[in-house]
Amino acid sequence: MVPGAGSRYVRSMTDPNRRRLLATSASALAAAGLATDVSAHALTAAPDNWMTASQGERDSAYNNSTAVPGSAGIVEGWTTDSARLRAQHAGTIDLAYGPRPRNKWDLFPASDRMAPCLVHVHGGYWQARSRENFSCMMEGVLAAGFAAAMPGYTLAPDATLTEIVAEVHRALDWLAAEGPAHGIAGPIILSGWSAGGHLCAAGLGHPSVRAGLAMSGIYELGPLRDTYLNAKLHLSDGEIATLSPLRLPPVDKPLVLAYGTAELPALVENSRTFHAYRSARHQAGALIPAPRANHFTIYDHLRPSDGVLTRAVVELGRTLRA
Repeated sequence: MVPGAGSRYVRSMTDPNRRRLLATSASALAAAGLATDVSAHALTAAPDNWMTASQGERDSAYNNSTAVPGSAGIVEGWTTDSARLRAQHAGTIDLAYGPRPRNKWDLFPASDRMAPCLVHVHGGYWQARSRENFSCMMEGVLAAGFAAAMPGYTLAPDATLTEIVAEVHRALDWLAAEGPAHGIAGPIILSGWSAGGHLCAAGLGHPSVRAGLAMSGIYELGPLRDTYLNAKLHLSDGEIATLSPLRLPPVDKPLVLAYGTAELPALVENSRTFHAYRSARHQAGALIPAPRANHFTIYDHLRPSDGVLTRAVVELGRTLRA
């Protein structure tokens, strides 16, 4: 259920510090030539009337589940299909990389231990879902001869976003050290969807990661503090400044960014503006708008072996092995 306008988890946008935070970010993006005034403000304060928007309007701007009727059934289907794939790899799932219950890996090795490995980080706005929902999305890259791996992480509010990012890095440390013993020793391509897209961007700088694919991610965190999402995230000023990829120097590694053209405008703007930000600094990586895809059906372009996102991953792997 989406909390109402009177909820206590959000500080009013009449707070001058909050208005300044969003306005400064948007102005900086526009001044740097990374976005038009309109798109920059849409990114950092979507919708355009964010300052005067009701709580319900702010919540709706980022509520993908409400925007896609039947999304719960879609995820349920993924989970059923994923259970079959996980059953085929019973010896390499639920491998612990840390002390907390969700600090686990599911590994899907290829026949060639030196094959590229797609590491995929699940979404759920850092506070829902798990790796068990998404294993089936690796079918396409597995068919292409890649390995695949999926880490879990502690969800908010049991972990802050700072702690979640640290867990992803810890998981990658474990895979670099222990992966070869489980048949995964090739170059790592880090990927993620939704919140996982953000975690992909946040983990791109890890030494073991060679390239990335971020799908439908959030790269500017500021507006989220004014939505229902912050009831569990409790984002601080410091986290917004240090964990928003759009506020950090871009990582000098290839990063493909993808979004569905039927997604919520805020999600579209996040991907488009982050791509412009990286491109202006000569960082490699395509921008792929998936035609007519919403926040959930964008996976239809990764799961099949001939999907446009599968092909993008395969091309990244070919480049890394060249």
